[in-house]
Amino acid sequence: MRLLTTTALVLGLLAPAVPVHAQDTEAIRREMEQMRKQFEAMQEQYRKTMETMADRLQRLESQGQPTATTPAAAPPATAQLPPQTQVPGSSPPSTLDLIRPRQPFALYERRGPGQLLFDMGVTGDFIGNLTQGNVEKNQGGSFSGLENLFFPREVELSFFGQIDPYARGVVIVESGQEGRGEELTVNLAEAHLTLMTLPFGTQLKMGRMRNRFGLLNELHSHDRPFIDNPNVLVQFFGPEGLRENGFEATWVPPLPFYLQILGGVFNGENEMAFGRNTLRHPLATGRIRTFFDLGDFGAIQLGSSVASGDTPDQKPSTIIGFDMKYKYTPPGWQRALLTAYGEYLISLRDVVVNDSSAETPVDQTRHRNRQGFYIGADVRPFAHGELSKWLLGFRYDWTQYPVNPGQEWAVGPFIAYYPSEFLRFRLGYKHTERSHCCGYFNFADNGGSARTVDELFLQATFILGAHPAHPF
Repeated sequence: MRLLTTTALVLGLLAPAVPVHAQDTEAIRREMEQMRKQFEAMQEQYRKTMETMADRLQRLESQGQPTATTPAAAPPATAQLPPQTQVPGSSPPSTLDLIRPRQPFALYERRGPGQLLFDMGVTGDFIGNLTQGNVEKNQGGSFSGLENLFFPREVELSFFGQIDPYARGVVIVESGQEGRGEELTVNLAEAHLTLMTLPFGTQLKMGRMRNRFGLLNELHSHDRPFIDNPNVLVQFFGPEGLRENGFEATWVPPLPFYLQILGGVFNGENEMAFGRNTLRHPLATGRIRTFFDLGDFGAIQLGSSVASGDTPDQKPSTIIGFDMKYKYTPPGWQRALLTAYGEYLISLRDVVVNDSSAETPVDQTRHRNRQGFYIGADVRPFAHGELSKWLLGFRYDWTQYPVNPGQEWAVGPFIAYYPSEFLRFRLGYKHTERSHCCGYFNFADNGGSARTVDELFLQATFILGAHPAHPF
């Protein structure tokens, strides 16, 4: 009796397990079949990718260009993909092929479900400044009107990313303190659209932007390698730099080396150098730059820029610039050991002056040829560990005033500490000497000269979230 009871109990427990076991087996079979299909799809995707890479390798080899010197890592983030070249034995491209837009970038189509179509981030840049009392009185420091203060220079909210496979957009709103005792201002720093796949391998940027003139103008102040802005850029373009509304077109021709050609048309709103502010007499800009990989000896970027327009007095104004950046990264180093940079600018413009020596003072037009430059470098002495987060740098400035007589020079060493790629601290010193009291800063209105200036700087910069890429 006890044996029968035990047997019945065991059978009762196993009975419901039979269909459950069958259900689990069927579920596992379905999952295995699904995984097999996914694996076959991945194999097909990899096969197509490898075929595409093999075709590209064949095109590069047909040009006689080794793949090791492909400039894909050198161009800025917004540069075009390498142009399509003709495969040996194939027919030359027709006119229709040349004007047909290129294939869109594939990153847009590979985004995951639930992901945003754009990135966003916040950047904060704060400056502390100490200088002499007469410099504060005359507002003659590197941050005019903000001497002996700790203030927010730039606090930015950025939105950027792909609009669709053919275009990307950027919107940057910034706030900062412009003068002692003034409230923070909020303005639209940038808002532009870039069409990335136009005919003939071109791109077109339109909207409000920092012009790609020279090495630093397109970068916001917190992205630049110095605490303050170089004197020649402040004297020639003002503290805000060259920021305009208009169009910029870019072309990378099919050459065995990297070459970017850029041209732009803008309103001409910069009051320091242009300021006519009309498309009937626009500001025209151009830039050409190239990049060379020197192998074990580093890499160098060379560029030349031009901007030509009219001043508010309806007089012609042209600024020509030449720039250079060199970077050396030894094998095994995560960051560059040495980075050197510099710009040389020439200003050619007509100005209206009052001839007070005549019996009847009259306004006359005079021509001004002025020039200026800066050179700088920074060194990261250690490759790894905590000491690799420290950086030493310096900058030397010399510039003539674009309108008024006189010139100034300055030298400034600094030290920087990077706890991470999202946080940076800089401590710097700057000594400036001026031959005259005038220039961008009109010291005569304040009853003094401030020809010799000594300043101490403290900069703290942080990044929350994503940050728009720049070409360095």
